Amino acid sequence: MNRSSSMFRIQPADRILSLPEQFFASLVRKANQRIADGHDVINLGQGNPDQPTPPHIVAKMQEAAANPLYHKYPPFNGFLFLKEAIAHRYKEDYGVELDPETEVAILFGGKTGLVEISQCLLNPGDVCLVPDPGYPDYWSGVALSGAEMAFMPLLESNAFLPDYSVISRSVLEKAKLMFINYPNNPTAVCAPASFYEETVKFARDNQIVVASDFAYGAIGFDGEKPRSFLQTPGAKEVGVEFYTLSKTYNMAGWRVGFALGNPELIRIINLIQDHYYVSLFGGIQAAAAEALTAPQDNVKALVATYESRRNTLFQELREIGWKAKPSEGSFFAWLPVPEGYTSADFADLLLNQANVVAAPGIGFGASGEGYVRMGLLTSEERLREAVRRIGRLQLFK
Repeated sequence: MNRSSSMFRIQPADRILSLPEQFFASLVRKANQRIADGHDVINLGQGNPDQPTPPHIVAKMQEAAANPLYHKYPPFNGFLFLKEAIAHRYKEDYGVELDPETEVAILFGGKTGLVEISQCLLNPGDVCLVPDPGYPDYWSGVALSGAEMAFMPLLESNAFLPDYSVISRSVLEKAKLMFINYPNNPTAVCAPASFYEETVKFARDNQIVVASDFAYGAIGFDGEKPRSFLQTPGAKEVGVEFYTLSKTYNMAGWRVGFALGNPELIRIINLIQDHYYVSLFGGIQAAAAEALTAPQDNVKALVATYESRRNTLFQELREIGWKAKPSEGSFFAWLPVPEGYTSADFADLLLNQANVVAAPGIGFGASGEGYVRMGLLTSEERLREAVRRIGRLQLFK
């Protein structure tokens, strides 16, 4: 064979080819092109916190970075002091007791754990119950495991909570894992205690592990503190909760998260991570512990900022005739699109005619059709300007 005439070909593994398309990549490209064309674009379509990490956390990182102890490999499962810090925070905030050594796993951001849990538990032919609409990276982990998804519609008629009674017996017999997420991305609702009680019973009765995504756990409005799944009696028996410092402390780029709860699930998560990582840089772990154990005044101030922005946004929306229920938690708003538009068409209209970026609901699942998601991640002045621009389109009169 003439080697010079042959072409070397890279053939990705089936698991790579099975990964879901990153829907929002095209949204980012469109927005960036609009900006490159010279337009003043107000981007409300992404979920990246706009405030800096509090100074005392940054200062702790700067101090810790100079400590030679942290220049070596950290313990594979992370430093115990960081696990103790998250246990302290959960005890103080939710009254939940956690054993730092057996019920806490340190993650490279919450997203990593949400992908890993599917790889830890699911085989080809198994089923994972996924909220629809929901966070697209749930899909990624299921795809990598070779399992299948069954979607649980989150409908406004059911307060954007899944209805377990409509899941078929054939699906339940194959289901091994389910995701829940409150305060919810993208619908911005919180779940009551009764929902978590129902979820624990449902999981126990059907032998399904619960993965509670609590990324927005600190962000609740109108004096209501979001509940942790782990506050529910029996929760540790059936599942784990994923928590992240990204939203609570504006540490999205620091990549610090935790899996919390059932000791056997924590053991398995630590096991898979032993094959991927040697834990986080010790300086980051020290700074994360500082975030969790220092006075939480910065968290209260951040939540107050988001609540004020929410109030401003929904007041402005009412003035242009855009009717929607105000967000209960998270830093998002979930808004119905006008009649006659798909969510993608409406998002394109807002970008092209108002220079406002919104995320189309279809990107979060089929049941997200008919809505767009907007983030509270810019100043109140820019939120007002965004709604004024939309109002000039006269879509809600």
